[in-house]
Amino acid sequence: MNEWGEYFVKEEDEDDEEQEEGERDAGVFRFAGRDSLIFLIDASKPMFESTGDELTPFDLTLQCIRSVYASKIISSDHDLLSVVFFGTRESNNCDPFKHLCVLHDLDTPGAKRILDLDKYKEEKGRALFRDTIGCGGDFSLGEALWLCSNLFSNVKVKMSHKRIMLFTNEDNPHANDQAKAKQARAKAEDLREMGIFLDLMHLEKPEGFDISLFYRDIVNTAEDQDLGVQFKASEKLDDLLKKVRAKEAKKRALARLTLKLGPDVGLTVGIYNLVQKAVKPPTVKLYRESNEPVKTKTRIFHSNTGSLLLPSDTKRSQTYGNRQIVLEKDETEQLKRFDEPSLVLIGFKPITFLKKHHFTRPAQFIYPEESLINGFNLVFLPFADDIRKIDPPEKITANEEQVDKMKEIVHKLRFNFRSDSFENPVLQQHFRNLEALALDMLEPEPIEDLTLPKVEMIDRRLGTLVEEFKELVYPPGYNPEGKAVKRKQAGDSDSRAEKKAKADISISEDDLRSYVEKGTLGKLTVPVLKEACRGYKLKGSKKQELVDSLVEYFKKN
Repeated sequence: MNEWGEYFVKEEDEDDEEQEEGERDAGVFRFAGRDSLIFLIDASKPMFESTGDELTPFDLTLQCIRSVYASKIISSDHDLLSVVFFGTRESNNCDPFKHLCVLHDLDTPGAKRILDLDKYKEEKGRALFRDTIGCGGDFSLGEALWLCSNLFSNVKVKMSHKRIMLFTNEDNPHANDQAKAKQARAKAEDLREMGIFLDLMHLEKPEGFDISLFYRDIVNTAEDQDLGVQFKASEKLDDLLKKVRAKEAKKRALARLTLKLGPDVGLTVGIYNLVQKAVKPPTVKLYRESNEPVKTKTRIFHSNTGSLLLPSDTKRSQTYGNRQIVLEKDETEQLKRFDEPSLVLIGFKPITFLKKHHFTRPAQFIYPEESLINGFNLVFLPFADDIRKIDPPEKITANEEQVDKMKEIVHKLRFNFRSDSFENPVLQQHFRNLEALALDMLEPEPIEDLTLPKVEMIDRRLGTLVEEFKELVYPPGYNPEGKAVKRKQAGDSDSRAEKKAKADISISEDDLRSYVEKGTLGKLTVPVLKEACRGYKLKGSKKQELVDSLVEYFKKN
């Protein structure tokens, strides 16, 4: 099906403006048109009033948009983004609309646009915004929507999705002007008919945001019926980002094929990727002198005369039975396409026949296009040579007491797992480095490796369970970094056990004494402190108790 996927999505006469998105093993899929998104931001005075936190609603909005700009550069740099302020003192737009300022026209995201947004962050940025653009003014939301519609119309390339995200904390902007309210409702209806979706990203205000006063009739949502209108206002950056990212994500089919159920029965289905591994973007060759991307062009020349050959001057040939068969280009294409791309139902198998070791790549989801009925998963089965027989190593069976103790540990460490809660640290660091280079930052922003275990939290939850488990599984005085230690015989003396325990401490006594004298014992990790306390037969479970026990011990000795 890989070759058919390429045939379906790669046309000969594609426009240069078509967006390249989504990547599969078979190649890059192309979609007809680009996504376009306008951030329509309220710049009136209430947006600059803090509700208790240091960040104002205006700050939250700009940080959210900056994050979207950065993610778009990484994930889909062909998308078109724009930033428009309404309710400003100054007017800056191509139409005769007052109190509307276009910061960015609809264009692809870049480092310069992110730097433009960074100018207006924090207190100095807000002061600069008030001086250069200003806030306040008798604006019209209907004219703001009209301006956004004109921005979409001015774009020459083909667009697949048109969306406006409205950021505000004012639930009734035209409470005293019914004419402007009516104009805004009429313009919102025009946008709906033009296929432009308007989403409300409302922010928290002290007395609460009531969407029923005005925006219930203004907002129109896209085909994502499960998302709908978010009635809860955002008061934190994470809430706002979650809302924006959920709205900007598109449900797009990788391909649309015919599912043949029988000789004369078939239906059109769309193929969707539910999960896809995140990878680093491919490298781009740059010209050394100008640092511009290098494009590769292939030209064919005549081997005898050296003249340039056009595509119509070349033919393809293949030798069959000592005879050279010359084929036209369209004939070679027809040879590759022996049938229309489709999925053929061979039969049914019980789900129990599908084993875990059959997994070779993430499954895909197919969904009927004719009507809204439930779809089903498309699982890729391995070939015969993908499954091999191996000799499993000999396992030591745990006794019932050890199993019960491990069940207690597992029960203590359970949590609700979400795959999107753990980001790939290698990719995150890679993109931070690119961001630092593009924005001329001194050093990249630090990342938090969410894959590392939270040692202190684990120690706090488990308490003494780990030590109890070790006593059940390992012999006394066991050192995981050293050689295996035989179990102690019943007749061994306490003095011998004490010497053995001290010998198994990974940190020396001189180093411990140095840490105590300098007062930096707290820099050691809890496992190291516990190991040292066990070596000197000191009590304590929490970090501070361990530190105090060691300090007291070295003061006496």
